[in-house]
Amino acid sequence: MRVDIIGFAYAATVAAGGIMGYAKAGSIPSLSAGIIFGSILGIGAYQLSQDPSNYSLMLGTTTTLGGLMGYRYYSGRKFMPAGLMFCLSVGMLAKLLIKNVGMSQLSVKTD
Repeated sequence: MRVDIIGFAYAATVAAGGIMGYAKAGSIPSLSAGIIFGSILGIGAYQLSQDPSNYSLMLGTTTTLGGLMGYRYYSGRKFMPAGLMFCLSVGMLAKLLIKNVGMSQLSVKTD
């Protein structure tokens, strides 16, 4: 069993970002979103560690978070925290697609 260290680190970063948003600005929506998304991503990383073909929860959550943060960055033009989370989400999305979807395409045999 290979542990998805990058996935767990991404989940912890999302949760820590929500906690930091609450600590700095008193933002309860930031805290709740960070904890909820971080928890779901942690479950997704665990599922991915157990079965590398079970990446749908991680893929969906990463895409949703990346879309939300991308929209916030585009609207506000502030890199912190929305731009950083968008970049991390795009990186995680690329990792998921290259490692999982790319490998499944390679395993399909054509005659």
